[in-house]
Amino acid sequence: MRHDLDQAKNALDSVIKKSRVHLYKPIQIAEILFKNRNNPELNIDLKDLETYRTKSKKWRDIVCMQFLGRVSTSSAKFQDNLFEDNAIPPHILSLLGIENDNNNGIVEAYIYKKFEEKHLQLENALNYCLSSTKETFDLNIFLNQFWDQPGLKRSLDKIFEIVVYSLFEVLTIAIDIKIDIYYNPEKRRILKEFSEFAEKVLNLNAENNRKSLEAHFHRVGVTNAADRGLDMYANFGSVVQIKHLSLDEELAEDVVTSITSNKIIIVCKSAEENVINSLLTQIGWRSRIQAVITVDDLVCWYEKALTGTYANILGEKIISTLSDEIKNEFPSVGSNDFQEFKEARSYNQLCNQYWDINT
Repeated sequence: MRHDLDQAKNALDSVIKKSRVHLYKPIQIAEILFKNRNNPELNIDLKDLETYRTKSKKWRDIVCMQFLGRVSTSSAKFQDNLFEDNAIPPHILSLLGIENDNNNGIVEAYIYKKFEEKHLQLENALNYCLSSTKETFDLNIFLNQFWDQPGLKRSLDKIFEIVVYSLFEVLTIAIDIKIDIYYNPEKRRILKEFSEFAEKVLNLNAENNRKSLEAHFHRVGVTNAADRGLDMYANFGSVVQIKHLSLDEELAEDVVTSITSNKIIIVCKSAEENVINSLLTQIGWRSRIQAVITVDDLVCWYEKALTGTYANILGEKIISTLSDEIKNEFPSVGSNDFQEFKEARSYNQLCNQYWDINT
């Protein structure tokens, strides 16, 4: 029996280790075990996947919305991979369920302890931003906190995205870039024919044929499971794809073909720049790339913004934006709600050396 339990715990640890900071899949396991332990009327049979496969996504989402402010947007197929043989299949979940029931929710507590540990690491990163000034903030030190912490490395793409957005958006606003939108007067008849479209979509009409907008960058949101697609876009046409992982030919093609813009900006590790340029040239997509920006470029631009000629205008604003975006991305960081959640479920009272629960 101990061997079987060891196998089940190893399977759970593997899923936790592979998860990004949000821990959607481990939380789903915790909520299945919680419902199984406390709600017999649900008639859950842990050996029968169909008694919880679909319902458990809703149980997971309730917790995720409370502490993460978002839910998983991955495909149904990717989410259901949780129950495949290389993750937590029903026979493994059943073993975890027996251990969980016999110990008042010990497996649930273990999962949420791991969630808390990852978010404490994030809180340290946030505190670095909050305690730094424009003179003391160092982008390399900040990023190294994620490289050096195994629990955070899986979420490094999100941190890169926040770092890039904070710099791009603050600089764009500081330069006070404007976008003029207008139509060709010779096309006025077409505009009149589609006047409702022009008013509602373009905010233009026959009398008002020009408008000026402030330029901004926008983050798209949660990156999908395959780490492909659009991360940021500007309202003046540029789109940004951020890669902290190696880019092979297949993924390079996916990055470009998944975006229709011809003004794609790729942000990558410095060591990847030549490889990316070579790959994009090989597959014939180099002309669609506006620029390849490296981490070295970002470090240089951050240093200039924080300590250079215009540091008084840019410095504190960049650090403030960086901190706000981390809070928005990971709303559970620094929150007391999670402690109240643990107390309400009596997780704090559990102590089991095998499951490493010490609170």
